[in-house]
Amino acid sequence: MIPAMPASAAAAARPRQASRAALRFGRVAAMGTVALLILIAGVWASWGTAQHVMLTKGREHGTVQVTRCAEGRCSGPYTPVSAGSQARERVVIEDSVAVAKGRTYTVVVKPGSDDVVRSGPAGVLYAWVPLGGALLLASVVVAGGLRRTRAGWLLAGSGVALLTAAFVAV
Repeated sequence: MIPAMPASAAAAARPRQASRAALRFGRVAAMGTVALLILIAGVWASWGTAQHVMLTKGREHGTVQVTRCAEGRCSGPYTPVSAGSQARERVVIEDSVAVAKGRTYTVVVKPGSDDVVRSGPAGVLYAWVPLGGALLLASVVVAGGLRRTRAGWLLAGSGVALLTAAFVAV
């Protein structure tokens, strides 16, 4: 037979269990909030470009032949493809790994400006690259801070898939 625990020991164990539960809840709440903020920041950073690429109804579509690149921006003449679009002598596109001097790209014009963003599958994937990085970062927080290993691997796999697809498409 197992001896009964003295009443004083049982009473002392209850506050320890309560404090452990409170600490566990605090860790889950804090790490969950951090992971959620990382993902929201990734979507926010991506949406600035993605909205122009994904919601194309009523926007000007065309091509740009990159003739000059300097100070993080490339430019070249714009040739319209969609009805109602006007030809421009010079439009500006962000200089990145997705743009090279001397090449021609399909683009969408940002409303009210001469700035353009890449369109098509490569443009969509490139626009969501910040979300891919956020998925990778959030996977570490979820796996380590929340101790949800499977969910962490799922987030990491999604981030790697998105970044790889963008790399291959660009």
